[in-house]
Amino acid sequence: MKAQWVFDGGRPCLDLVNTLRDRHRGGRELLTSPSALVEWLVLAGLLPRPVPASPELLDAAIKLREAVDRVSRGEGRPADVRLLNRHARKAPVPQLRIDADGVAHRRLDAPDPVEGALGALAVDAIDLATSEADVRICAYDDCGLRFADTSPKRNRQWCSMSRCGNRAKARAHYARTRGR
Repeated sequence: MKAQWVFDGGRPCLDLVNTLRDRHRGGRELLTSPSALVEWLVLAGLLPRPVPASPELLDAAIKLREAVDRVSRGEGRPADVRLLNRHARKAPVPQLRIDADGVAHRRLDAPDPVEGALGALAVDAIDLATSEADVRICAYDDCGLRFADTSPKRNRQWCSMSRCGNRAKARAHYARTRGR
């Protein structure tokens, strides 16, 4: 079965958290292999193309994901903070390159592209934890995806209006009109 990736978290680090689905029912893992991790990183725009990844990097990504989830919900432990900081130090550093024609290019250098992508996710999680955004859990009964609520009134309820919001509104409409 092909993974059902969604990118409705509003932040890359929350999209990573959302790779464990159905948390309210014990969880359904989508990062099932190093190649699944690489596929997600490419689709998330954190890798330009597929590269090899080890089982150790998959394990590191899953540990990072759970630390991001706890920290983003205000339940982080000192070990989670250390893990985020350790990964953030591996984030790619922007480098300026000038080609032979004098055109400037921005390039991100990282020794290992997957470690660099995990570092970028850790930096995003640190930015999220220190931002004004509220992290919420989708209010739809069987969803549970996390998302950053940056709405003006901080009252967003669903991970995505096109998915869960529409289903919730349709269910409410049906319930109202069923008795007529």
